[in-house]
Amino acid sequence: MAKRILLLGAPGAGKGTQSKRLAETYGVEHVTTGDALRANKDMETEYGTPRSFMEKGELVPDAVVNEIVEAALEDADGYVLDGYPRNLSQAEYLTEITDLDAVIYLNVAESELVERLTGRRVCDDCGTNFHVKFNQPEEEGVCDDCGGELVQRDDDTEETVRERLSVFEENTEPVIEHYRDEGVLVEVDGEQTPDEVFEDIQSVVDDA
Repeated sequence: MAKRILLLGAPGAGKGTQSKRLAETYGVEHVTTGDALRANKDMETEYGTPRSFMEKGELVPDAVVNEIVEAALEDADGYVLDGYPRNLSQAEYLTEITDLDAVIYLNVAESELVERLTGRRVCDDCGTNFHVKFNQPEEEGVCDDCGGELVQRDDDTEETVRERLSVFEENTEPVIEHYRDEGVLVEVDGEQTPDEVFEDIQSVVDDA
């Protein structure tokens, strides 16, 4: 039976990296809310299409996101869910539409998250990510892959990062507590090396 995994964690906790690795290792789909919305932006729901909200720069309502995620999960033979549910009502909806094998929370201290996110540098040309501390380019400020200029994104400044973490805490902490109360949440220390984090995640999934 293909595994159905939910990975939770704050921005900068490493969900994207670990989700991709899980998807490859277990041969399942990597389902993110953003990808699901982009892939189904013209899907008709009773509340309109995702495109109708995205083009106005508005947040896509929960009811629409729920339908899009449900469609993505129905098409997947096993999955790693990354970036959903973002709030308690989405978590309750997820419980109605699927059974999860593993719910894993990557626990990383706020100070570490701020350091990770504010130190990120992105190539202006090809989009490759580097980090001033953890993944330095061979030449400072220059992309190893294409020679483009490395820049700090607007949403990686400390003020914006702290705001993003505050929004995460307000909306998603109740989701973490919800799964903790149900007795299904497993916490993994997200401050280890990526390989160590993956080993811990893998042992949780294999035991599920």
